[in-house]
Amino acid sequence: MVATPEPLAAPSAARQRFQDSVAGWLDTSSRMVFLLPALLVVLLLSVFPLIASVFVAFNRVALVPGGFQFTFVGLDNFRKLLVGSESRYFIGRFGDASWINILLGIAFVVLMLYLLYQYIRSPRLQIFGLVMRLITITLAVTLFGIVIFTLGDRGIPGTLVVTLIFVFAGVGFQYALGLGLALLVTQELKGKRFFRVVFLLPMMITPVGVAFLFRMMVDTVKGPFSPVWSLLGLANFSWADTPSGARAAVLVGDIWQWTPFMFIILLAALEGISREQVEAALVDGARRVQLFRYIILPEIVPVSITVILIRMIEAFKIIDMPNVLTGGGPGTATESMTLYSYIAWRSQDYGLSAASAYVLLFVVTFMAMVIVNIIRPRLSGRL
Repeated sequence: MVATPEPLAAPSAARQRFQDSVAGWLDTSSRMVFLLPALLVVLLLSVFPLIASVFVAFNRVALVPGGFQFTFVGLDNFRKLLVGSESRYFIGRFGDASWINILLGIAFVVLMLYLLYQYIRSPRLQIFGLVMRLITITLAVTLFGIVIFTLGDRGIPGTLVVTLIFVFAGVGFQYALGLGLALLVTQELKGKRFFRVVFLLPMMITPVGVAFLFRMMVDTVKGPFSPVWSLLGLANFSWADTPSGARAAVLVGDIWQWTPFMFIILLAALEGISREQVEAALVDGARRVQLFRYIILPEIVPVSITVILIRMIEAFKIIDMPNVLTGGGPGTATESMTLYSYIAWRSQDYGLSAASAYVLLFVVTFMAMVIVNIIRPRLSGRL
């Protein structure tokens, strides 16, 4: 007679918990194994250079046989940029502000104080928020004052002010033109699909290529448009002879290249608006201005703020256009902060280059925080 085998005993509760813990550890470890290569790449290409550049910014770096020699100087590189020997190039030379600039400065200060007063009267008042707004207002007024006095009579704007001009003037025109073109091609017009493609062509060219293109176009002697300049009586005119003309040339090239970026994003936002809502407003007798103000604009505000923020961050890093088109000249009239940092690095002043890069990082972070935490909530609430 064959004996029947006894059934296996059920695992104990402790053994079951041990098996569950091992299975959970293996599951977590397998996920980490897949994520670890990407994490190492991010640490190697992003975090490590960021930390290394902080170390360089607080040192004076010298090339010696066999490597580098680091001498700790603390905040000396930042002092040279802001109040030291390099402040003339980085901040600029202060001049006499005209009465228009003074009125603009007073209006800006009043606006900042009014916004602070509104926050103090609001029910969401917090000590931390009040302190941060005081710091924000102080920095904003300081930057605005630097712009006013360096652009005044006998004033010379430094790379900080030049960068702010490129950012605010360039991004402002790019948004206005991009929105206008996007509104245009959403209408029932013939050939609008063709123009949707044509409007994107400038963005497909490299920034260096655009800079060389505009360098030829503004050449009134040997450029392809020299007959046109001669016909207009501008044969002996040079864009790079005056600071304002050189900055205008850089701005025109930058606007021409990056307006398609605004156009394609805003076009997608406009096409996402409900057609039924627009048609209902038109049937009710709404004018085009009212349609844009009360229906279209509130719908595209979130997308607009996002695309302006992205483009603003990129505009702060402008270097190709002024470097190729004008070489940063005349003088430092078109020298951006990124170009200044590159020139300092090329001159082997690595500490000053890293310090200027971190000042740029601070300015970009400050502007982004103002847009995200102050401007976006107020626009969303009002619209």
